[in-house]
Amino acid sequence: MAGNKLEEMEDVEKKEDGVVDELPPELQIKHPLQNTWTLWYYENDRNKNWEENQKEIISFDTVEDFWSLYNHIKMASELRQGCDYSLFKKGIRPMWEDDANKRGGRWLINLAKNQRGNDLDKYWLEILLCMIGEAFDEHSEDVCGAVVNIRAKGDKIGIWTADAVKAPSVIEIGRKLKQRLSIGRNVTIGYQIHKDTMAKAGSVTKNTYTV
Repeated sequence: MAGNKLEEMEDVEKKEDGVVDELPPELQIKHPLQNTWTLWYYENDRNKNWEENQKEIISFDTVEDFWSLYNHIKMASELRQGCDYSLFKKGIRPMWEDDANKRGGRWLINLAKNQRGNDLDKYWLEILLCMIGEAFDEHSEDVCGAVVNIRAKGDKIGIWTADAVKAPSVIEIGRKLKQRLSIGRNVTIGYQIHKDTMAKAGSVTKNTYTV
């Protein structure tokens, strides 16, 4: 339902000023989303601590306001190395320790350096649309948000869920994610529990689930 509205509005938002002289009545009314979402931006300033570097940018709760925001910020691929975008339900901070996140984990998609262009931006937008359009159906309530990390060794996108022990919900979110991103069956993505990531001894966190 919301996904169709998003597609309709994308065409309108991307037209240049002056192309649409007068919007039809049905497009003059904003289309509410089921949740209010907040965009965060992480700037890697070594003179500040992690929380000081994490900036809350803006919240939105309609389809139109999402596209207005998306069309006026840099694409993920244009961010400097070390920076992040995060989109979370309003009231949830993009950090492991937040009460909404601390029992959960993330589906993690690792991208090669040559995927920073088209693939990174395509995946990130599709994930945003999945979240705000409640594309995970009855499991959408378990989704907290998503983070895209721009890094020298390879970029990452993670979808964070609230409760890692709710295996059926977590796995269904992972399956839907692969389907929407058109990730082939021969490619596996893994789910990592936040507490394992925090306690890891090396550079690799074990996957609790895979799809």
